[in-house]
Order: sequence, then C-alpha cells, then structure tokens
Amino acid sequence: MALIVQKYGGTSVGDTERIKNVAKKIIESKKKGNQVAVVVSAMSGDTDRLIGLAHKITDLPNEREMDVLMSSGERVSIALVAIAIRSMGEKAVSFTGRQVGMLTDKVHTKARIEKINAGRIRAALDSGHIAIVAGFQGITEEGDVTTLGRGGSDTSAVAIAAALNADVCEIYTDVDGVYTADPRIVPGARRLDKISHEEMLEMASLGAKVLQIRSVEFAMKYNVPLYVLSSFAEGGGTLVTMEDETMEQVLVTGVTLARDDAKVSIRRVPDRPGIAASIFKPLADASIVVDMIIQNVSKDGFTDITFTVNKADCKKALKIMEPIVKSIGAAELNTDENISKVSIIGAGMRNHAGVASKMFESLSKDGINIQMISTSEIKISCIVESKYGELAVRILHDAFALDKINR
Repeated sequence: MALIVQKYGGTSVGDTERIKNVAKKIIESKKKGNQVAVVVSAMSGDTDRLIGLAHKITDLPNEREMDVLMSSGERVSIALVAIAIRSMGEKAVSFTGRQVGMLTDKVHTKARIEKINAGRIRAALDSGHIAIVAGFQGITEEGDVTTLGRGGSDTSAVAIAAALNADVCEIYTDVDGVYTADPRIVPGARRLDKISHEEMLEMASLGAKVLQIRSVEFAMKYNVPLYVLSSFAEGGGTLVTMEDETMEQVLVTGVTLARDDAKVSIRRVPDRPGIAASIFKPLADASIVVDMIIQNVSKDGFTDITFTVNKADCKKALKIMEPIVKSIGAAELNTDENISKVSIIGAGMRNHAGVASKMFESLSKDGINIQMISTSEIKISCIVESKYGELAVRILHDAFALDKINR
C-alpha cells in the first residue's frame, strides 16, 4: 500500500462534471489499495473573479482582507470534491488550511509555509477516508488566514507529501507534463520524460506555469518524488528528479516566456555609497521580489538604475519608490509594463560555451531588441518588448533544435 498525495488545479475542477471526473480518478487510486490525500485549487477563474471584485472597490485592497477573500475559493472546491466522492460510495472528508495546521509566516498574499501539523490528515487516512485539503492557504500563529501566492496549491501538495512522508506526489493539471516550450506558442514543443530539480526551478521562476517554484524547492529539499500529469488524459507525464549525467548532454532543455514583469527605471540617481540600499531595502521590507537589476556606468556623479518586479507589485512598488526618489535627489521615476521575459534553460549550459552568443544572434536576426539581460549557471533571460515575446520563444526553440530533444 502506497501513500499518495494528488493535487488538482483549477481547470481540473472547473465545473461539476470535471469535479465528478476527478472524484472517479481519486477513487480509482484508493481502490488500488492506496491511501490518498488530495490537494485542490479553487475552481478555474474563481480567484481572478474574487480579485476583480476587490479591485472594483479600490486599487490597493488591504492584503489581510484579500487573503480572507481569496481563500474562500478553495473552500468551495474541497467541499464539492468531497461531496462527489461520497456520492460515489467512498469515504471522504475535507479540510481547510486552518484545520490541518498549515502554519505560515505573516506575509499576506505570498506567505511561506513554516510548519504543518499533519495529524488530522493521517488520522483521516488511517480511518479509511480520502482526505481533501484546500491548497493555497494557511494560517499564522495568531490565527490569521494567509495565502501562498499564485500556484500555491502546488506548494501545499508537496509540503503535505513531505509532512506525511508520502511515496509520491502527483500534480494533475491541464497538460500532460513539462514541455520544451509552451505548446500553445510552439506547436512542435516536446514533452520531457524527466527534468532536474534545478532546471524545473528555473523554468518555474521564469514563466512556465506547470509548477510553482516553491513546490519544486520543497520536492528537492525533502526528496519527494514529483510527477506532473494530465487530469484529462492517461499516460505521459514528467518526473522531476535529481540531476543525472544524461541531463548535461542536452545543451538547452527549454524556452520560457513570462508576461508578468514590469520594469521600473530611476534616472539620474546620485552615485554614492548607500543609495542602492536605500532603494531596494524598502522593497524587500514590503516583500516585493526584485528580479533583474541594471545600473549604468556613472557619468557626472549620476547613474540610472533599472529593475524588474512582478506586475502585481508594480503599483505598490511605485508608492514606495516615489518618496525615496525625491529624498535621494533622483530626477525621474518611470515604469513600463509592456515587456516580456524570454529565457533559455539547460543543465548542459554549465559546460558549453557560445550559448549566449547564439541566443543573442538568433534574436537579432529577426530585429528583436534586448532591453535587459540576466544569467545564471543554467539559464539566460532577456527582457524584450511584449509584442515580440512569443516570436522570440519560437525563434529560440528552433535555434536550439528543441523539437529534436530526447530526454
């Protein structure tokens, strides 16, 4: 008998018919003699609908109240899944994040899990129930509701799998695995049978919507076997696992596109010690993640600083930056949301030269200008104008022959 944790995303439970299909799939796993714990997202579109309601009231809704609002979507879906399973003759019980003791820090709308008390889930499993747990949500030690950020149900699932010492964590979504690129952008994209944790971390952080980055971090830290599978088709799937020698034989594993970045530029910043800290520390204190940073060469005692943040944090970042820009005597503060980030990722990049030049040359041939560049051992990211984002992905997929990748 295996202990399996399954996670179903919003599209998998998008309506009552899909919920019934998910219930059947869960029951099939149970009837094979397994203990099954299930983590469920809100029904497709529900979270966006709730966010939209709040923004009809104010541009900057209180984050504590936003967590209370957004967490309600998962309560609906876990109840409906449990009702569906019970209607089919199996025992099921639903739990909110609060009920399973999903303790997080106090950062609202993007909280991090600190501890899970898995006792109620284990007791339910031991009594023959299927445990249905609300993803994406937790509570602080003071009892305030928190949410884990976009894709947080993936993190909930892997964290619960780690807490239960599960044999496997299966992430069911609307695609049948991890691809070399988004198949909606590149029809010739290929599904990968396996991918390393490090590559998946980069892909998740750079726009691939298959898994949330913190779920991969949990899987790597606690050695949780992680599969990405389709809710709507049998077979396929991608194993996210430890890197092996064969993975470095492939130069580039995938191309990603992120459309959720915004560029913030501060012109004529006085070039003296401590200025950068005075700009970025308040952003860090507000839990705003800064990605790329470029500082121009100083001229006449002034420089320009440009950085990127998530679009969802852009208004908040501007509110923080406006008084700082004035206090340091900088000339101007500008933002640009008309950008996309295109990236190539591959473990093989560690040991091969010429990858960056090939990427830049391929983009330049089609007249795509690169605004910002960021690199790590296994990825290169470029900021380009939004209208060129999908074209850039197709160009790079062809340039590195990812339609012929064999892994």
